[in-house]
Amino acid sequence: MRHLLAAAAFAGILVTGSQAASQPQGAAPKEKSAEPVTREPLRFVTSHSGTFGGQTMRYTATAGETFLRAENGTPRAAIFSTAYVREPRDPNRPVTFLFNGGPGSGSVWLHMGAFGPRYVDIPSDGTDDGGPPYRIVDNPHSLLDVTDIVFIDPVGTGFSHALGDTPPSDFWGVTKDAQSIAQFIRLWLNDNGRWNSPKYLGGESYGTTRSAAVLNQLEGSYNDVSLNGVLLISTVLDFGAGADTQGNEMTHILNLPSMAATALYHGKAQAESVEAFVEEARRYARGPYAHALLQGQALPADERAAVRRELARFTGLSEAYLEQADLRVEPSRFYKELLRDRGLTVGRLDSRYTGRDYDNAGETPDNDPSFYGIDAGYTAAINQHMRETLGVRTDRSYVTIGSVGPWDWRLGAGRDSDAYLNVTPYIGRAMRENSGLRVFVGQGYYDFATPFYAAEYALSRTGIPQDRITYAYYQSGHMMYVRDQDRAALSRDIRAFIRGR
Repeated sequence: MRHLLAAAAFAGILVTGSQAASQPQGAAPKEKSAEPVTREPLRFVTSHSGTFGGQTMRYTATAGETFLRAENGTPRAAIFSTAYVREPRDPNRPVTFLFNGGPGSGSVWLHMGAFGPRYVDIPSDGTDDGGPPYRIVDNPHSLLDVTDIVFIDPVGTGFSHALGDTPPSDFWGVTKDAQSIAQFIRLWLNDNGRWNSPKYLGGESYGTTRSAAVLNQLEGSYNDVSLNGVLLISTVLDFGAGADTQGNEMTHILNLPSMAATALYHGKAQAESVEAFVEEARRYARGPYAHALLQGQALPADERAAVRRELARFTGLSEAYLEQADLRVEPSRFYKELLRDRGLTVGRLDSRYTGRDYDNAGETPDNDPSFYGIDAGYTAAINQHMRETLGVRTDRSYVTIGSVGPWDWRLGAGRDSDAYLNVTPYIGRAMRENSGLRVFVGQGYYDFATPFYAAEYALSRTGIPQDRITYAYYQSGHMMYVRDQDRAALSRDIRAFIRGR
């Protein structure tokens, strides 16, 4: 997981704390808009029809800017969004606000991969997407049959940017970013007459962190925007527990089930099913493995040997390697070591993907094959869709993954909350104070960016109503929708979640 986070990988891929920390605090932002704010927000409206969830319908697509203004009315930022609204319009129909993660990622991945009316058809089996042209096809799995959808690009992503003399860094932080998205949502509800609509909020990867922080901005005061549901896709909430840093034993516990799933997928372990094997790994991780790690150097030799044998069975790594790693294998080492005998590395975002490094001698991979295996297709697809299908006219480049640093990780709720970064309590409080709020959690078994057991751990803590959380698991990784079967399954699961209100 990285933490204070990992390297900017994308779609969700959090920027790691090591990168964020390497940038001097107070450093000038990399871009500052000199655009005079005398124009009106850009707005492009087109009419379409399609079949989604088995229903044929007409819908309007509105792609354009919403200005966030200071108290004196001065525009500070242009938030670009793409809204798909069913016709004829119904003020009581659900509306869902979606974004991706990063921080620094545009909403392209959920937009063109999962829930938009069209998607980019790249290989489903964990192989590289190659070169263009890429097939951009109608998406029967879009959620438009059950909800209107608004895709949001935060400042510094997509076509969104700061305006006038406002530095982009005013929007770059857990709380600052959440405040800007909450302001956008309130304005969208104003402009579209949707205050009494059922409302859903969702994100992927850091977008789940953002979801919790935005939820706090929307429901954390008396001027509430009450929500019906939160969609967490590839979840990261508790950065302290998942920090890949020396001395943190929890990260090894939380990563073990993902290692087991990956070892099984690549034939390095044996089990009847991935579901059964990861459940066995969960129990071992929170039982004998946790007991062993918490003893530190006082671990008895016989218990150490027993743990080493079981870790070899779960991870597919040799006992000799596990001994050298002191029973604690960091994910970056696992990616390189698991298939070293085949000259291959496995992916971080999706460990089904494999790659070949410059040589086979290193400790960690040169790059993430599950990132470079899909990014080109998505970049081409969002630009083609925006500029051709939706008629967007702008000289700005669509930022799929941008530099938004230094990122302010402080929650502003006191020293303790800033020392141990965990936004899960925002979700717990909102659920306790809103009896109609439910949470959907979708996780891929082969995702090391946001491991599924880490999501389960965070959401099982004190103060979070367990009877209103729905979990769903997929036979893929961080972006489970790149696999055709899981795109359909994710759509079915969220559709059922929304209808279940």
